[in-house]
Amino acid sequence: MEHTLPNNDRLDAVSFRTPDVVMHSERLGAMHQTRISFVRTLLRKIDKEHWTLSKHLWDLDNDGYGQVIYRLQTPEHVYHLVVFCNQIADEERNDRVIAQKWDVTFALVYGEIGDELLANLKANVPLQEAGRNSNMVMVLARANKSVRVFDHIVSSLAEGQQPDLDVLAQVGYILRTTAVYGNGKFGIYDFKPLDHSEDFNQSFRAQMCAVYLIREFSLDWVDYLAQKKGGDKAVSLHPEIKQYLGIGNATGLGMAPYLINHPCVVDQWLSAREGALQAVLVCDIEDDRNNKIQQLSHLMKRAIQHFSEVVTINEPQILLNSTVVDELNKLQNNFTSEIEGCVTWADFLQRQAYLSFESQEVITSCLMELYPELVDAFAGQANADETMSLPGGKVVQDLIDVLEARYQWAISIDFEAEDNVYWFWYRSEDKEEPRMGVRGQERGDDKEFLLDIGRQANTLYLALQQADPQQLLSEFILKQPKYRSIARRVWTMGHKKMGDIQINVLQKTALPMHLLRCKLSMFGATKFDPRSDRWVRVTLFQGAPLFAEVHSDEWLFPLLPNLSVPKRGLTHDRIA
Repeated sequence: MEHTLPNNDRLDAVSFRTPDVVMHSERLGAMHQTRISFVRTLLRKIDKEHWTLSKHLWDLDNDGYGQVIYRLQTPEHVYHLVVFCNQIADEERNDRVIAQKWDVTFALVYGEIGDELLANLKANVPLQEAGRNSNMVMVLARANKSVRVFDHIVSSLAEGQQPDLDVLAQVGYILRTTAVYGNGKFGIYDFKPLDHSEDFNQSFRAQMCAVYLIREFSLDWVDYLAQKKGGDKAVSLHPEIKQYLGIGNATGLGMAPYLINHPCVVDQWLSAREGALQAVLVCDIEDDRNNKIQQLSHLMKRAIQHFSEVVTINEPQILLNSTVVDELNKLQNNFTSEIEGCVTWADFLQRQAYLSFESQEVITSCLMELYPELVDAFAGQANADETMSLPGGKVVQDLIDVLEARYQWAISIDFEAEDNVYWFWYRSEDKEEPRMGVRGQERGDDKEFLLDIGRQANTLYLALQQADPQQLLSEFILKQPKYRSIARRVWTMGHKKMGDIQINVLQKTALPMHLLRCKLSMFGATKFDPRSDRWVRVTLFQGAPLFAEVHSDEWLFPLLPNLSVPKRGLTHDRIA
C-alpha cells in the first residue's frame, strides 16, 4: 500500500529525513510512541465507534483464582476476553517463553461463548502453546503478576489506603505479558479472514486490544481482592492511579528476526510515520493561530517529567534518559530564540539535529501531536503487500545502480574483518528461541539464520561487478541462482520509500535492542527498561484512558499522578 502525502510543494524540500537518516539502526533504537502507534489508533477507534465493554462472567474465589469473561461489542461484531487466573508457586513464575505456568492466561475470542467452547477454552488456554485451542481464538496470551506491586496495591487498598506512588513508579504495571500470539499461530484464528473486518483488519490490532482489555481486568482484579481482604474498610484504587498503570511486557530476541524477515511491513510502518511527520513539518509556524508553540512547549515539559520519573536498572538507558532531560531542559530555556527565524516546523526540527537521537525523536513525537487532523490520516496505513519481485528486462547495471543508491551502508562494509561477522544467529533446538553465538567460538554457525541482509547485499554487489553490465538479470540469476532471493529483495526494497533497516546484525557492536525498540515503539510502548542488550521490559497503555472514559485526545508520555490536585471531583483523602 502506497502512503499518500498532502499536495504540498514543500514536501520535496523536507529532505533531511531520508532513508539514510530514518532507517539508521541507532535512530530506530531511539523511537518513541506517536499518534499512529497501534495503541493510540486502537483507542481512537474505540472512542469514535463507541465500542462497549461489560463483565459477562466474574467467577473468582476469595483468593482471586478462577475465570472471568468480558464482552466487547463493536458496531460490527461481538468478542469476548476470557481470562483464567491460576495459582502458581513463586519459582514457577518465569518471564521467558519457556515457562509452562502463568498467573493469568487469556484469549480474545471471536463471537459468542457457548458452554462447549468455554469448556474447550478452560482446558486449553492455560496450556498456551501446548493446548489445542479453538480457531475462534483470535489472540492467545499469558501474563505474570508484578508480585511486589500486586501485593502492595491489594494490601494498601484493603487497609483503606492508596498505594505508595514510589512503589508503583518502580514498575508501572500490575501484570506483565510474556507472549501475545495472534495471526493463526498454534492453530488459532488466522489474520487473512480479517481482511474485510472493520474491527481488526490492521496488523497487531487484535493483539493490542487483548492487551488493553487485560489491563482493565488487572485493575478490576486488585479492587476485587482488596474488597475480599479488607471488607468494609477497603477502598477502590484511585482513578488517576488506574490510568497511570499500564500492562508490562517482557520482549527478547524474537522480535529482531520479525523485522528482518518482514521488510515490506517495516517499510510501510516507517513510511507512514515519516509521511505523517512530514505533513507536520511543512506547516508554517508563523501562521500559528492555535497556540501550537505553547502546545509543543507543554508536551516537551511533560516529556522532561516523564523521563525524570522513569526507573530502570540499565546504566546506558539511565544515561540516555538523563541526556534527554538535560537537553530538553536547555531547549525549553531557549525555546523562544530557537523558534525565532524558523518558518516551518522542518526548520525547527533541523535546528535540533545536534541533539541526541533520543531527544530528537521525543521532539518528533511531540510535533506529531500538534496536528491530529494531518497525522491521524496515516494511521490506517500499517498493512503491506510483502511480495518481492524482480521485473523482466532489467540488466545487471540496473541492480548495481539500486545497490549504490540505497545499500551503501552494506556495500561499504568489509566482511573480511572479524568484527563485522562476529555474531551468528540461530534457533535453539531445545527452547525454540532465537539466539546469538560468537562465530568461531561457539557451535551452530552451520545452522545460521539468513538475517545477514547486509552481507548478502554486499556479496551480490561484488558478484554483479564481475558480470557484463548489460547482461540481463534473468540470465545472471539463472547462472547463479544463489543470488535470486537477495536480488529480489534489493530491487523491491530499493524502490520502497524507506527500504531495509540499515544494520549489519553480524557486527560485534550491533545492538538487537535497536530492532526491539523500533517495533515496540510502533506498538506504542513506553518506559523502556533494558535488562540486557537482548531483552527489554516496557509498558503498554500506561497513562491511557480507561475503557469507561476512553477518548481520542493525546496521552503521550505517562506521568505519576498528583493526588493532591482534585480531579473528577475526587482527592486522595476522599478516596482513602
